[in-house]
Amino acid sequence: MRGLARREFCLVLLRRMADVRPDLVAEALPRLGATRAEAHAAHTRWQALQHSRRAPRGLALRSAVLGPPEELEDRRVGDFDVQVRRWPLPLWPHAWWEVVSGPGGSVLHEHLARAPGSPVPPPAAGHLLVWEHVLDDVIALPGARSVDPGVVTRWEVHLPGGVRATFVWGLLQRVGEPG
Repeated sequence: MRGLARREFCLVLLRRMADVRPDLVAEALPRLGATRAEAHAAHTRWQALQHSRRAPRGLALRSAVLGPPEELEDRRVGDFDVQVRRWPLPLWPHAWWEVVSGPGGSVLHEHLARAPGSPVPPPAAGHLLVWEHVLDDVIALPGARSVDPGVVTRWEVHLPGGVRATFVWGLLQRVGEPG
């Protein structure tokens, strides 16, 4: 494998998801027509691009890999102008890759977000669907409290009753009691 594209980018995302849900990642690989070796090669290539002096940086790297975004939105956050770009990915038709960038193409945040027109499964603390709900679906629940676990790819939402929802790249991976 020489380069990356949307399929391979899904394999890159799966690498971090495998830390939490190796079972779901193992089920997903055949849906992409990929092997573990291909997933490893995609992750290795992405890491090499991230650390290469010659590779594009920030938003330019994402655009080189994913192509032109399906959607582009200018947004104002306080006194700061940002751009939001979204790309569909083959593994999750209900979620698109979303990159929020600042001036000069610096990537401020990136994660899987609800795809336009994709119905939101009715979220309730006891009925969240792993690999279906995205962070924005769950953070909107009454009493939900967002917690940054200190790992760039992960997020956690604490819900009433001590329920914790764990996300990787913005996609729900696990729902359970603290432990």
